Amino acid sequence: MRNFTSGFTPMLAACFAAVPLLAQQPANHGQVKVYTTATNTEYRLTRTDTKAFVRSEQPLETEICVFVNPGRTFQTILGIGGALTDASADVFAQLPAGRQKELLTAYYDPGKGIGYTLARTTIHSCDFSDASYAYVQEGDKELRTFSIDHDRKHRIPLIKRAIQAAGGKLTLYASPWSPPAFMKDNHNMCQGGRLLPEYYGSWAMYVTKFIKAYEAEGIPIWGITVQNEPMATQKWDSCIYTAEAEREFLKRNLGPTLAREGLSDKKIVIWDHNRDLINHRLETIYGDPEAAKYAWGAGFHWYEPWSGGLPMYDNVRLAYETYPDKPLMFTEGCVEKFDPAGYQRWSNAERYGSSMINDFNSGAVGWTDWNVLLDQHGGPNHAGNFCFAPVHADCSTGELIYTPAYYYIGHFSKFIRPGAKRVAANPSRSQLLCTAFLNPDGSIVTVVLNLSDAPVKYKLVAGESSVEESIPARGIQTAVF
Repeated sequence: MRNFTSGFTPMLAACFAAVPLLAQQPANHGQVKVYTTATNTEYRLTRTDTKAFVRSEQPLETEICVFVNPGRTFQTILGIGGALTDASADVFAQLPAGRQKELLTAYYDPGKGIGYTLARTTIHSCDFSDASYAYVQEGDKELRTFSIDHDRKHRIPLIKRAIQAAGGKLTLYASPWSPPAFMKDNHNMCQGGRLLPEYYGSWAMYVTKFIKAYEAEGIPIWGITVQNEPMATQKWDSCIYTAEAEREFLKRNLGPTLAREGLSDKKIVIWDHNRDLINHRLETIYGDPEAAKYAWGAGFHWYEPWSGGLPMYDNVRLAYETYPDKPLMFTEGCVEKFDPAGYQRWSNAERYGSSMINDFNSGAVGWTDWNVLLDQHGGPNHAGNFCFAPVHADCSTGELIYTPAYYYIGHFSKFIRPGAKRVAANPSRSQLLCTAFLNPDGSIVTVVLNLSDAPVKYKLVAGESSVEESIPARGIQTAVF
């Protein structure tokens, strides 16, 4: 298999040139265009087929089908994207100008790249920073020393360029990993600890100052999460909130403070942790009307299999069914334990494909990968928590390394545009996973994932029309019609 060390080889450029911006093209209901990525092939978001629909006959039990019903719609999509962290910004700043432009095009251009529309950033430091830091001096409860000067060096310039590359609009939300050390009972931004009650008001004001400071830089903030991973005591920046503590902070401090400061339009996302405990958290917060009124919805991550189990997609589906008026959004996921020998490890990409299909089918309105860019060591990370990203940079050579995960995410982000509605879709065999969407321009996007070691022939059936297709072993396809 080819190791794509630079994203826009001639073959890739041809692939992307073949995929026009959907919003500018009229939907062609008579044809289906198919794009494929598969292991042991050169297919990387490559247009592999264009076929005309034919009248569909009753499927046989011996036939494998993917059924799509655009008449049954579900949640409306907010966007798909990745996080613009200190680590990503620091690595980006080391790249030659040409590689910087290439990366921005690869992620944010919907025609030549994969069209990211959603982004996450951090409120001061996280583990993917060069050190723990805050925007105020130690002990400054009144926040008189508040300054985002640290972010002006690398992170803010990257965010601005990402917004520009995305066509001037990028839905951006922010998450804190920990309050400043003096506000916590362990006096440390790392190792968990809890926000002291006497600092609830000060911390809520700190968040509003962050939003206003970023918007003064010309960076709109769509919303915030209350706390990244509020039940994880980490050796890096972290802070514990029980469900009751998050509820009380939200309804007595964070929500009212944002409203008082003229920021009531900013969305507040609760939980922002794994699928395992999500429903307990929602029951506790949404069960209190005074807290629930401030919560836009909930965020979730994919790390719950750390205990040896399987991803708990049904927990997300239950949350969607129980609270249909409260959106759900995937807020973080990455492949842990970086190993440079794993750049082209196909299972890493399949983890993305499986999660994205299952999360969207369970009701998610958005999906946010973690770092958009890391270096050849899986960092920088001040806690040594090195991980994979869809794209890495070898800072010693200035080269970009595109992993299969980049293309798998692109099978969704390039074609499923903000405002799309998920529609009913299901496969007739378990070796295939699928999901489908109706875009605002009328085009229908169906993503099919083959997790088996053999190619699969199937019929794509929409109403009274169908088309025969084949998906390679360990491959992913997007069909647009």
